[in-house]
Amino acid sequence: MTTLEKLTILTDAAKYDVACTSSGVDRGGEAGSLGSAVKAGICHSFASDGRCISLLKVLMTNSCIYDCKYCVNRRSHDTPRAAFTPRELADLTIGFYRRNYIEGLFLSSGVLKNPDYTCELLIQTLKLLREEYRFRGYIHVKAIPGADEKLLSRLGMLADRMSVNIELPSETSLKLLAPDKSKTSILKPMALISGKIQENRHDLIQYRHAPKFAPAGQSTQMIIGATPDTDWKILRLTEGLYKKYQLKRVFYSAYMPVSENALLPPMGTKPPLLREHRLYQADWLLRFYGFTADELLDEEHQSFHPLVDPKCGWALNHMEQFPVEINQAPLELLLRVPGIGVRSARRIRKARQSGSLDFAGLKKIGVVLKRAQYFITCSGKMREGLKFTPESVLRALISEEKQKLAEDVPEQLSFFSGTPSHTGHPAGGFSGKLIQ
Repeated sequence: MTTLEKLTILTDAAKYDVACTSSGVDRGGEAGSLGSAVKAGICHSFASDGRCISLLKVLMTNSCIYDCKYCVNRRSHDTPRAAFTPRELADLTIGFYRRNYIEGLFLSSGVLKNPDYTCELLIQTLKLLREEYRFRGYIHVKAIPGADEKLLSRLGMLADRMSVNIELPSETSLKLLAPDKSKTSILKPMALISGKIQENRHDLIQYRHAPKFAPAGQSTQMIIGATPDTDWKILRLTEGLYKKYQLKRVFYSAYMPVSENALLPPMGTKPPLLREHRLYQADWLLRFYGFTADELLDEEHQSFHPLVDPKCGWALNHMEQFPVEINQAPLELLLRVPGIGVRSARRIRKARQSGSLDFAGLKKIGVVLKRAQYFITCSGKMREGLKFTPESVLRALISEEKQKLAEDVPEQLSFFSGTPSHTGHPAGGFSGKLIQ
């Protein structure tokens, strides 16, 4: 099999893994070395400075000893198989980098022979890149659950970010769909990586030039829609992972049916893209806005409204906390107002030190008044001419959201695909509350 044939198979097989984002690494170029990783992101994602960065996203091999029912690379699936050698993949990465096609590497793999053997192949590849080619670009590598701790530790010293995919939100779902895996086998390397990162931070305080272990942290991925697990259950798990393992990101991947199985949605079922989007919005609220999972959903209302974002949904359910006085409210309360983001909340706090803010001033700051106007006052007054009921606010917010959803949903690019095609609109109902 030629290198191009392998590349075609293994880049296509890697597209289902979404656990990648901006690197968070600030490592510049160096004389005699190749590349840099200065605040770069990956995989057609946007970095913090607004740049769109590309990365070679590929599997070491799509051969796998496991038979996870939701996975296109499972052992029982009839699909072409391929595998790179460490030298082939290192040469390919450097060749693409020198042609300015990519700025880094996202490397995952099926489990070939056993976890230790696969992990050793990944280490050899990264060692060639780092030590022989002196490549200083961004590298994200997937840890192999079940591999020896010493191998995972070595892998972390060569990569910028590591991730261990938790895949399914509950142990019950894991036993049904991935019987070769266990909760322990996934969480154990996640705990190891977290512990190594914390240990490395202490070393760097004492020794400035100590080698860095996964300096961009670790992430994970959950598949959405393959099992009956609710948004509430998924969000509570996400919250626990952030607290216990200090993850940088939890990624959500809408399940795309790849095979017929009685335990999975039937072929032709449209992926729940809107549900995935709502979970990303809720995840943002957990990380940056001070919300908890149990504030956004509860045991009686376990799903997000498909046509109202989670923050607006929470506000409509807690109208007793509004309106908020813009010129007096603390930052924590400003962050709970729909239409006010982290940046605009900080701008409000800074601007009002110089004088009172009005609605015109809020618009200049960046507040989305179409949403915020129902929940705020300026100097004790609502926006002039504004009259509403909770029901009319809901209708207005739904109307605005429908306009956004009418736009095309972007699709991840491929080295070999033509014009990206729209995957369709997500399906699903709503069982969450909005107005008491």
